[in-house]
Amino acid sequence: MRSKQASLIAAASLLLVPTAVFAHHALQTQFDMQRTISLTGAVTKMDWSNPHVRLYLEVQDRSKTVNWELYLGSPNQQLMNGWKIDTYRRGDHVSVDAYPARDGSSVGFARKVAAASGRTF
Repeated sequence: MRSKQASLIAAASLLLVPTAVFAHHALQTQFDMQRTISLTGAVTKMDWSNPHVRLYLEVQDRSKTVNWELYLGSPNQQLMNGWKIDTYRRGDHVSVDAYPARDGSSVGFARKVAAASGRTF
């Protein structure tokens, strides 16, 4: 009886796996992949948590300061691309090319991040 229950539980859990895979959003749903924006500003924070590393940037926009949240790849992906947890620190000036959010908010998906020194990730 126990082996039959175990088999049923295993079969049911396999049915749930595909839904977990589709739960992750596609970039195209949140970001406009047909446009890019360029931002230059000071890093206010880096958040190295799953599923995406996030870079927070303070950008001077005409007469006001705008705080941007920029998504990057996963922490593992960023490490494989040469990033380190302390690559950018609070106050560092960077330039970012990003796909903007479709809803017009100050959120984007970073394509390229360049330090003031010119080093690009």
